[in-house]
Amino acid sequence: MFHQSGVPRNPFEKIDDAAQVHRLTGITPSVALHIPWDSVDDFSSLASYAGERGISIGTINANVFQDDDFMLGSVANPDPKVRQKAVHHLLECIDVMDATGSKDLKLWFADGTNYPGQDNIRSRQDLLSSALREVYDRLAPDQRLVLEYKLFEPSFYTMDVPDWGTAFVHCLELGSKAVVCVDLGHHALGTNIEFIVAMLARQGKLGAFDFNSRFYADDDLMVGSADPFQLFRILNECVAARLLDPDSGVTFMLDQCHNIEPKIPAQIRSVMNLQESTAKALLIDRDSLGDAQRAGNVLEANAIFMDAFNTDVRPMLEELRKEQGLDPDPMNAFDSSGYAKQVAAERVGGEPSGWGA
Repeated sequence: MFHQSGVPRNPFEKIDDAAQVHRLTGITPSVALHIPWDSVDDFSSLASYAGERGISIGTINANVFQDDDFMLGSVANPDPKVRQKAVHHLLECIDVMDATGSKDLKLWFADGTNYPGQDNIRSRQDLLSSALREVYDRLAPDQRLVLEYKLFEPSFYTMDVPDWGTAFVHCLELGSKAVVCVDLGHHALGTNIEFIVAMLARQGKLGAFDFNSRFYADDDLMVGSADPFQLFRILNECVAARLLDPDSGVTFMLDQCHNIEPKIPAQIRSVMNLQESTAKALLIDRDSLGDAQRAGNVLEANAIFMDAFNTDVRPMLEELRKEQGLDPDPMNAFDSSGYAKQVAAERVGGEPSGWGA
């Protein structure tokens, strides 16, 4: 990570920055926490602090990959003491949920192997399943377990949750409160992510997105920066499956690493990219598209789809922001606010909270 001035040094400053993004865009009303990076002595006070700034605490993300004890895995580690330590951390994260009002516990496991023969693949799945069950049974009725998958890294021979199918099977086994998270950067090159979205939505098991962009692997770049057309195709499936409805239960989160670009403007730009792709997906003439599809009119169906993608929706979004009492240009509004200079002057000393997040 490269040092940037003004980055948050603690969870309270992270909340300040998240509230600033919401203030300028009007559509980012919650902020996720990552434990232990965002640990505080009193999580109820942290939730109150967020509420006073107009946002709430969203997903709680567990960390069972950073500690040296987890070198050979966490919940699937060969050492039962390490497995117990990992599960204990996951249960502590539910305590954080209880204190903050969070409804989602997101789990990503770095567990896996680097070499054939290193460990028993099936046995590791049994250990994973057992740990997930213990965590799932601790959830309150209105809380969910959100299971994330990743093709590779840090393990390269096997990942214990490498793909949406593995995550889906475990969630199906657990029950209705277990759903899958789709991270856009966690797939092989060329993977049809919108197909995965459609399949999980069809089964009622799509619980969350981690939005970012990648050219190669888990680049964690600004969403929509690498392949805007892919983002449009994904959001088309969200619109078609009514996943944007407030009662859909799907959580849309930015999961990005702003390494060379200023962090708050990068978040604002990411929100705007998502708004533009969503607006284009909403513009698709679905009645005409359905007619063309049923008639087998390949070119007409594709033309209807592409017409929506090629529409410049920015003037419409500017008008929408005006109607909401927002500045039509959030990027310019942030530059004019003086917030960046203010936090750069105030946040001197200490270390950035998390891995430069």
